[in-house]
Amino acid sequence: MSATWITVAGLAVATALIKAAGPLLLGGRELSPLPARLIRLLPAALLAALVVTETFTNARGGDLSIDARAAGLAAAGISIALRASLVVTVVVAAVAAAAVRALG
Repeated sequence: MSATWITVAGLAVATALIKAAGPLLLGGRELSPLPARLIRLLPAALLAALVVTETFTNARGGDLSIDARAAGLAAAGISIALRASLVVTVVVAAVAAAAVRALG
């Protein structure tokens, strides 16, 4: 077995243990209100961090990069602010990114 597969297997086991730790440690107890509110906010914060990281980092060196992806994200933000549907938002973002790439 190669080192890669050993690493993948180790990470799979570690992930399963981490996911099992919460229910095992808390059992049937309820969380207090503050941690419960914070846990509900985590998915949105993680998604926002992922979007920002993927939009503004350069794939070659990890440096800050403003390119067509940023234009697409800005167009999507405007589309969402105008309460457009998800399909329209995706199309607007794709067209904006394509236009910036075509012009630049």
